[in-house]
Amino acid sequence: MSIDRMNSGQTLTPDEAKQFSPLALAFLGDSVYEVMVRETLLREANRPPQELHNAAVAHVRAAYQAAAAAKIADMLTEDEADILRRGRNAHGISVPRSATPADYRKATGFECLFGYLYLCGKTERLQELFAVIWQSNPQGTNI
Repeated sequence: MSIDRMNSGQTLTPDEAKQFSPLALAFLGDSVYEVMVRETLLREANRPPQELHNAAVAHVRAAYQAAAAAKIADMLTEDEADILRRGRNAHGISVPRSATPADYRKATGFECLFGYLYLCGKTERLQELFAVIWQSNPQGTNI
């Protein structure tokens, strides 16, 4: 399922999307990004489910997403950079043991941006940012 087909609801204006808390946007953005990763992995090769899972985990872990956020930082519009900052600076984040607090905050900002773009119906922009991230490291190791 491409990201275009995922958005079956009505898109929101940027102002409407900004009304959601950064953590709510990150909640959605986490799943949007993960579906993009899973679809890309599946389309690349027909592999056993465990291999697909392991490859997906490498791309969705906090350290990878933090590096991905840095990779696309110079590409972001002022509005997008503001959304990413809001997510990174959100309060109430509970950091898992598998991540550093800094990486987890950056990853939350990254997910917040993906949730925001998705709600605004900016699927082309999502695909553009995702392509830059993926092309820089399709194996899921450090970017």
